[in-house]
Amino acid sequence: MFTDIDDTLTTEGAITPDALQALADLRDAGLPVIAVTGRPVGWSVPFALAWPLRAIVAENGAVALISGDIGQIGCQRFPDQRAQLSKIYQQDAATRARNFEQLQRAAARVLREVPGSALAQDSPGRETDIAIDHSEFSRLDEAQIAQAVAVMQAEGLHATVSSIHINGWIGTHDKWQGACWIARELLDRDLPAEAERWVYVGDSTNDQVMFEHLPQSVGVANVRRFESKLKYLPRYITRGERGAGFAEVARALLADRT
Repeated sequence: MFTDIDDTLTTEGAITPDALQALADLRDAGLPVIAVTGRPVGWSVPFALAWPLRAIVAENGAVALISGDIGQIGCQRFPDQRAQLSKIYQQDAATRARNFEQLQRAAARVLREVPGSALAQDSPGRETDIAIDHSEFSRLDEAQIAQAVAVMQAEGLHATVSSIHINGWIGTHDKWQGACWIARELLDRDLPAEAERWVYVGDSTNDQVMFEHLPQSVGVANVRRFESKLKYLPRYITRGERGAGFAEVARALLADRT
């Protein structure tokens, strides 16, 4: 199972007890859950340590935090207090360093040209992308969001809009490609070949690439606010919003296994 984090697992910025219990129940039933998020890898570390997830793929597919033993996968180990957490990248260090400079130039241009724009407050934890806040702590209207996306694209970046941020990055990765990468690297699974066996839960426009590729895709109820902007819709929509919606999906999956 794959899931988004913001406004899918979390409600008003925090995971709710029902969503956290749902993750534990899925783990205990032998169903690995991997989060795929536009959030930065630095921001993701405490959640990778505290939540019963198999991994978090952060920054829209560029980097992953893996819990537990990962065998022979090449990775960066964390210090002793995080011995059960490892980090792997899709791009090598030279590519990341080169891209970082281009990303900072693009971010500076957005801040100059889009009135009211601000970097996401989690930006210090980002290694391979940039994020402009549109709904978390700052507010941008539709025209400002579209302008920020256009500036990123003019600077050679891929850009996508989540429920809270506008993300820009360099490379061929996205949530779907990142999901395929981690399924192959971590679980030795061919995700495209077995797409019918996987579920994805999400809530916004940057999840539609997952809705497109995974037939068993689910939107938590708050996805309806983006419905008019989605080319690819989830197959199912929950009754509950955010964490309650995720818990609803988990209950349905577990009931189907009994």
